[in-house]
Amino acid sequence: MWRNKNVWILLSGEFIAGLGLWLGIIGNLEFMQEKVPSDFLKSLLLAAGLLAGIAVGPLAGRLTDQMSKKTVMLASGFVRAISILFMLIAIQTGSVWWMLVFLVCLQIAAAFYFPALQAAIPLVVAEKDLLQLNGVHMNVSTLSRILGTALAGILLVLIPLYMLYVLSLAAYIILFVFTMFLQFEEKKKELGTNTKSAEGGFKEVFPVIKMLPIVFMTLVMSLIPLLFIGGFNLMVINISELQDSSAIKGWIYTAEGISFMTGAFIIKQINFKFSPYKILFTSSLAIGLSQLLLYFANIPLLTIAAFSLFGFSVGCFFPTAATIFQTKVPKDFHGRFFSFRNMLDRVTFQVVLLLTGFLLDSVGLQLMCVLFGILSIVMTGLFFIKSPQLRAGTESQQNAG
Repeated sequence: MWRNKNVWILLSGEFIAGLGLWLGIIGNLEFMQEKVPSDFLKSLLLAAGLLAGIAVGPLAGRLTDQMSKKTVMLASGFVRAISILFMLIAIQTGSVWWMLVFLVCLQIAAAFYFPALQAAIPLVVAEKDLLQLNGVHMNVSTLSRILGTALAGILLVLIPLYMLYVLSLAAYIILFVFTMFLQFEEKKKELGTNTKSAEGGFKEVFPVIKMLPIVFMTLVMSLIPLLFIGGFNLMVINISELQDSSAIKGWIYTAEGISFMTGAFIIKQINFKFSPYKILFTSSLAIGLSQLLLYFANIPLLTIAAFSLFGFSVGCFFPTAATIFQTKVPKDFHGRFFSFRNMLDRVTFQVVLLLTGFLLDSVGLQLMCVLFGILSIVMTGLFFIKSPQLRAGTESQQNAG
């Protein structure tokens, strides 16, 4: 796998683009802090971008299945780069409206790019290497998040805000150039000779998910980590207040990030000993336990332990889930499926974010974490009981096909 230049192009592009993305995100927060006094208006601005991404999801899925994955990635990369120009205009004019244009364009580009990337990964490496590449890819993404946020914090003190976006633009241009060098074969059927099917949009994907019960199970189980991730920042702020410590925030992010990277790094070795389904169920159970452990969020050591357990669990969970999707869902439907999954994640994230805020105000952090933990463990248990039947149904459908 490591001799494959496409792998290095994807990983290098992800790292550089991730740096650009997080430079931009920190820049957005700085700009809004100066120009938008209301927290509610800030949330509306961010939500508008996410909604734009959700709205184009069906189109993104269809085009990804009809066209070359590389072409879709290049087009979305170009839009990403152009969107930075709108943010530079926003800074120059002090206009929040131009920032809104920037956010909408950026999220639309992301709605096309990520399904195309997920659909391209199985075309780049052999099936036996998928799990390892998914794990390494997520590690690179996490590393770019850690370094990008740290770098942005330092640069904001040293350079003007607009220079942060100039660096972000440079990163997106490098990603665009890297993408041009990707070389992988796509069957003609995948490139659009079967356009009649692709034009059906998501309504063609739902029967496929129904015919593959294990895919449906993994799709629903993927919502379990979002119960934690959706309100992650709000919980960290609440824990900081509960312990009356600003330093705990840094320890939490560091512990979670390192644990995530550790899980994603060793997932290939774990996969040799256990089936993907056992890894999925064990990781989900561990996520539920990490939530229950936050009942003791007033104790710093147990708080760090909870976030470390969560980080390691999702580091194992996400590469395994991605590999199941890439291998079980027919390649003709990859674009629409991953676009649908992207939309589902975005909607769930928003719902969990609002629910977390409500529960933190109404019942408090510790009881909320117990409720989420019980829900995660019950969902895991139900799917574990049903899994033999679901796996048998999937295998019979694939054998019939």
